[in-house]
Parts: sequence; C-alpha cells; structure tokens
Amino acid sequence: MTVTIYDVAREAKVSMATVSRVVNGNPNVKPATRDRVNEVIKRLNYRPNAVARGLASKKTTTVGVIIPDISNIYYSELARGLEDIATMYKYQTIISNSDNDPFKEREIFNNLLSKQVDGIIFLGGTLSNETAELIQTSSVPVVVSGTQDNDSALPAVNIDYHSASREITEKLLKDGARQFAFVGGGYSEKARHDVLSGMTEVLKDNGITFNDDAVYVGSEQYLDGEKAFAQLQGLKPDAILCISDEQAIGLVHAAQDAGLNIPDDLQIVSFNNTRLVQMVRPKLSSVMQPLYDIGAVGMRLLTKFMNDEEIEDKQVVLPYHIDYRGTTK
Repeated sequence: MTVTIYDVAREAKVSMATVSRVVNGNPNVKPATRDRVNEVIKRLNYRPNAVARGLASKKTTTVGVIIPDISNIYYSELARGLEDIATMYKYQTIISNSDNDPFKEREIFNNLLSKQVDGIIFLGGTLSNETAELIQTSSVPVVVSGTQDNDSALPAVNIDYHSASREITEKLLKDGARQFAFVGGGYSEKARHDVLSGMTEVLKDNGITFNDDAVYVGSEQYLDGEKAFAQLQGLKPDAILCISDEQAIGLVHAAQDAGLNIPDDLQIVSFNNTRLVQMVRPKLSSVMQPLYDIGAVGMRLLTKFMNDEEIEDKQVVLPYHIDYRGTTK
C-alpha cells in the first residue's frame, strides 16, 4: 500500500503543510517538529511524489532524456556524462528510447511534458522538422547534445564535423588516396551533411570529382558496415569516411574478408570515438570526440536554462582531435 503525505501528517500529528515544508527543506519548521516528521518518514518509508511536489514548487527536479538508440555505445557514453552532471545538480532523469522514429519521438516528448519535467535533452539523433516545431512551443527548456537541428536554432553541444572532415580528407589525399567514399547513418543527418560537404569541398579544391554513387546511408550498426562495403566495393574506393564506429568496423572486416589489406588497399576513418575503436585490429583511426563532455556540457547548459542563469553562448562547439591508428597509413 502506498504511503501518502496524509499518512505521515497523521502519524506525526502535524499538518500536511508542515510535512511538505520538511520534505522541501523549508527552514520555517521547529527542529523538534522536523525531527519527528523525519522519523515518521523514515519509519513509514514515505517517498514524496515528484509531480505532486512540482505542483507546489513549480519544479520536479526531473529531466527527460530522449535517445535514438539506447543500445548504441555512442549514445550510452554521452548519457554517462549527462547523468553525472544531473546527479551533481540533484536532478533525476527519465530516459526514453525513440528508435529514431519521428512519430515515437513526438509521443515521448509530449509524455515527458505531461510528467511535469523541468527540461528535456535530446541526446544524439536527427530531429525531424515536426519535432523541431514542437520544441519551439515547449513550456520547458530543450537542449540537443551530440546532434543539431537543420537550421541550428536550438541550444546545442557538438563538435565541428565539417572542419574534422576537411582535415581528414586533406591528410588522406597527402597519403595517396584518390577514390573516396562516404558511409553515414540515419541517426545523425546533420553530422552526415557536414562530413560529406567537408570532404567534397577538399576534393573539389584538389581537382578530384566525387562520385555521388560513393555514398551509403543506413543504420549505424555493424552489419550495416558490411552492407555498405558490398555496395561500394565495385567503385574500388581507397579511402572511406564513416560516421559510426560500428559501421566502420563492419567495413574493415568485410574488406578483409574480400582479401583487401587495411590500410594499404583501403583506409577507413570513423567519427564516433567510442571504446570500440581500440577493440578492432587494426585499431580504428577516428575523430576523438569528447563524448563524456558532450553529454555533461549539454546537461549543464540545460540546468542553466532551467534555473534562469546567464548564458553566453547557446551553441557550444567542443574541441576534437584526430587519432590516426592502424586503419590509415
């Protein structure tokens, strides 16, 4: 049977308002009364209802987190940084998996609002135009971390994918690559666009025509990397830029199964920087994103909005570096 605030008040012989003041840390309670109420709360194992408390304080200290694929290690590493900062600022999180489905994403968003959350953070993924419009009318602050909407209107934390892509392409060209391909995922449309544009700009500057057929877009999973290689191998690429670590590892293994040498015949660079890059042989060259920090800074930015703190820049771009390992020359 659920213990209510009424049960605590009756047992402690005080009003429900007094119990509420004790629970919410209001100093206007006599020490002896506070001790008696706390003793009853402990004995009855009373757990205050966050939504009910929120009706009085207008805050539930609860944050909604929407993740496109909770099984993907990239998003779990972002979530770790977010959770640590949420705990530091005494917020609870409600984590929901959207499967990168725009309809499900909007359902989750509205459900979180109905639970009186104080803020919502989108952790990676691609925001549909419909979801972005819904956010614009939201009654609570919203931050996107590890992703971005197409017009960059929302508060966001990310890296500069475009610059990273240009830097990688220039390095691969210097090392002899001439036939490029790109593998992207549906979870990261904005990142996909930025990487592809950065790569094609550098190729154009160097007089190299990029084959539009050398683009594969699918999920961000290992088996999808194998499918990408099957589609691209007829073009005989000698360099592939790949958004997802899982996809990139699938590419490496498929190329090896086809008799190619990595990196002599084919160089591969990914953009996720999960711990998977160290587990494949040869080790995967990758853009070293500060994944923990992307999640943590996103949550900190959201706390600033929720607490009406001063915000200097709503668009936070974190530094990156590129670690060239065994899948590049």
